[in-house]
Amino acid sequence: MRAPFTNVRRLLLASIVCALAAAALTFVVDPLQLFRPSRLMAAFYSDDTRVQNAGLIRSQSFDTAFMGTSLAIHFRQSEIDRVLGVHSLKLAMTGSNSRQQAFVLAQAIDRGARRVIWEMDDFIFVDAADIEADPYLSVDLYRGTAKGIASYLFSAAMAKESLFVLARSMPPLRDPLTRAAPFLPVKFALSDVDDIYALPRDFDVARGYNATRTLAAFAHITDPVRRRFLGEGYGYDAMVRHFERDAVGLITRHPGVTFDIYFPPYSILQFVAMRDASPETLKIVTDLTAHIARRLTQFPNVRLHDFRAIKAVTHDLDNYSDVIHHSPVVDAMVLKWLASGQYRVDSKTPTASLDELKAQVEAYRLER
Repeated sequence: MRAPFTNVRRLLLASIVCALAAAALTFVVDPLQLFRPSRLMAAFYSDDTRVQNAGLIRSQSFDTAFMGTSLAIHFRQSEIDRVLGVHSLKLAMTGSNSRQQAFVLAQAIDRGARRVIWEMDDFIFVDAADIEADPYLSVDLYRGTAKGIASYLFSAAMAKESLFVLARSMPPLRDPLTRAAPFLPVKFALSDVDDIYALPRDFDVARGYNATRTLAAFAHITDPVRRRFLGEGYGYDAMVRHFERDAVGLITRHPGVTFDIYFPPYSILQFVAMRDASPETLKIVTDLTAHIARRLTQFPNVRLHDFRAIKAVTHDLDNYSDVIHHSPVVDAMVLKWLASGQYRVDSKTPTASLDELKAQVEAYRLER
């Protein structure tokens, strides 16, 4: 009768040893660079920005945090630094909401960011889970709590990533594993922090961004079957509350930090789609951004920029892959506009650019 219990004890002991060995491997390799910048072996990075950002904030040196959604995800840190004369850390997260963004920015500010460049669009202020219960963002990992560290060290996925990083650091395996990385089930495959969620340098811009794709996206979202989704999650009162809590709250808590906030240059068709298929949503968007403009221009540490009414860009449908996502060519323009302050919102006339956009939307007629 004692043999089964002995086997169980052995199995339990073996399991504990394996778990501790995996945790030790993750601690030593530290693929996320949560404990220390990678020095003993080459550093690798992941496009899973909600996880990767926790390590970047702890391992990288920076004075500027760059935040946004998928509209800001393809910027390269090297270009941000070159054009704006800063030492940046790109923290943009696709599909992120204002709670997630404000939380991550707060961590970056605590680690030394004295300037924030924040791509701010209306959709980030829709209802979302409380940050403490957010299933997509581990606040404990960012805060470095015992729970967060344990979830990192005892993660089978992180042990696998650690093993791959270790193997890839060995000279005989470095080149073949580097070539194979995009086809393997690993996340930490990027060797340059500048490549995190950036388009390949040889990306065919004309093929990825053109009027044909933009018009197809417009037809898709305005189709009678789908047009109800244009206003999904939009509610003026709730969105104002989220803006005040997340954006204004962060700004007022950090008066010594400079915030460059900008409204991205959506294509004109985004607003025309709302005009034609969901006018109530368009009113919410314009009323919300009017409120945001009036509030943000009151703060001495905020510079607000509005790029939505730059007709030469927003009416050129070849600049987009759908009705909102603009090409790397426009990315470069955005950085130049931020550097020059050309489209900075004047506190005396905070809705002037919005009024211009409204007039453009009302007058626009699509030639089919």
